[in-house]
Amino acid sequence: MFADSGTPARADHPVTSLDVTTSNFEQEVLHRSTEVPVLIDFWAGWCAPCRQLKPILEKLAGEYAGAFVLAKVDTDAEAQLAAVFGVRSLPTVILLKNGQPVDGFMGALPESQVRAFLARHGIEPAAAGPAEPDEVALRPEERVAELEARIAAEPDKPELKLDLAVALAGLGKTERAARLLEELPANLATDERAKRVRASLDFAAALEGAPAPAELEQRLARDPNDHAARHLLGVHALLAGRAEQALGHFLELLRRDRDWNDGAARRALIDAFRVIDDEDLVGAYRRKMASLLF
Repeated sequence: MFADSGTPARADHPVTSLDVTTSNFEQEVLHRSTEVPVLIDFWAGWCAPCRQLKPILEKLAGEYAGAFVLAKVDTDAEAQLAAVFGVRSLPTVILLKNGQPVDGFMGALPESQVRAFLARHGIEPAAAGPAEPDEVALRPEERVAELEARIAAEPDKPELKLDLAVALAGLGKTERAARLLEELPANLATDERAKRVRASLDFAAALEGAPAPAELEQRLARDPNDHAARHLLGVHALLAGRAEQALGHFLELLRRDRDWNDGAARRALIDAFRVIDDEDLVGAYRRKMASLLF
């Protein structure tokens, strides 16, 4: 174990997150990384993307319950540490194992991509024990009711409205979710979750009054260049959870006519990338899209 650096963490309450300075870096990061992976978050208070990423990292550190340790470095106060790692933009995240950097990323990734990054390095959430009564997952309708109550009690917290928009979109209550998105301040309107919900709502709106998939398949069989039919089939597939089929339709549309409907195929692919959780699938189709465009 490490040399004593204060009150040790209890075995059943492992260290998950801590603030790091030059004085404790060797002990809390380099030494600690010989026993558990350490994720260093280089951030600053003035950095808006840092404020988006930091709560995601803190949430995952708690959820993973010691599978990795989050080490937070305020670069305004610890410029020397940032210089040692060659940090040039914020946020920058670096993963250390056995005292050595093994990977990293820059920018405010969405939660799904951070999870995928950790998984690539064999870092998975710790096995959860029995949930406490107040930790039991709420049903979607209960989650909406809880958020509505919190918003009524704390109306000055716009982040709760974003949470509610996400929950409502999951229930298919698109009109109300859209209104909540319109009410968000600028800093939250560009949040990755807001972009994701907005993309989902746009896809749902595209199917209003649209033909059923069987009719669209018949149209496409008669005319492979029926771009509207191909686009709507992709939207149907996406909203039905058939992500790869949807991306295949959008990519084929891009291949056949990248300029159709003012670049609708490219927009559909980009929005689909936001909605789909499968990072490997998204990465593969990003590369295919790039090969067509460039």
